[in-house]
Amino acid sequence: MTSPDSLALLLLCLHLGLSDDDSLKPLTLREWNPLVRRLQAASIRPADLLGLSVEDLQTRFDLDAQLATRITQLLSRADDLHRELGRLAHLGIHPLTRTDSDYPERYRQRLKDSAPAVLFYAGEKALLGQPGIAVVGSRHLDEAGQECARFVGNACGLSGQVLYSGGAKGVDSLSMESALEARGTVVGVLADSLERAVRGQKEALRRGDLCLVTPYSPNAGFSVGAAMGRNRLIYALADYAIVVASDAETGGTWAGATETLKHGWVPVFVLEHDAMPEGNRLLLQKGALAFPHPFKEAPVKLAGWLQEKAKNLPPQPNQPSLF
Repeated sequence: MTSPDSLALLLLCLHLGLSDDDSLKPLTLREWNPLVRRLQAASIRPADLLGLSVEDLQTRFDLDAQLATRITQLLSRADDLHRELGRLAHLGIHPLTRTDSDYPERYRQRLKDSAPAVLFYAGEKALLGQPGIAVVGSRHLDEAGQECARFVGNACGLSGQVLYSGGAKGVDSLSMESALEARGTVVGVLADSLERAVRGQKEALRRGDLCLVTPYSPNAGFSVGAAMGRNRLIYALADYAIVVASDAETGGTWAGATETLKHGWVPVFVLEHDAMPEGNRLLLQKGALAFPHPFKEAPVKLAGWLQEKAKNLPPQPNQPSLF
């Protein structure tokens, strides 16, 4: 069941229920966040917007007529939205909004205003934000990279750590498959095609070993921008991140790793070996911690090893919750 607060947010911030040629556009995060602050300052919940007139919105929140009219139009399309949500629910796909109590708190704390207003997920949502390790890297791997991806996935499965990754070919798929083969749990943060991914992972989803989640429409196609924007969501859910292979100063792996190092969301480890990519070398120079190849400890000791190596890093920042 969708709560009134979630319904209001879904109506305002989702394209679902709107045709591609509709001139009415949902609110972006840059538009939603200032409205949230006005609501919070007035001790008003998002659900309280339902049923307000254009004049009410203008008077109570000091909105211009164009934005107030757009908000009332977005809020008036509940029937169309419910039909689309019903279709997705039949596929096992559900929304999760920043107004929901089970929305990942780590997104609120770490990403702050850039935390997605809406997520779509399939599978075991309780996995989101559970202790775990993010594994990221290139689609094209040398032998050391392949071994590392499989090792970390297997280690997560054997030690009870959630494996966080992106669902793409290469590092993502190798580590996720290894974790599931070890009867571990996995969260795949997708940049596109959640509906298609659900159809290909029915058994793991049914067992509760897997959660697939995306900040984009469940039927969205691939785009470079979406893939870049998704990377921070992988890091921000985990306790530690391991970069297996990165290009130098370009690509999603590099962008996500450097952003995480800048903000200190999680400790970033980078696979270190004689033939490592140039991007790995540069990330180590920027302050990432070295992850050795081969890793000489037993797989079940990986989480403890990461914790010991990262114990002297500064604590992560905190932030009050936004709707």
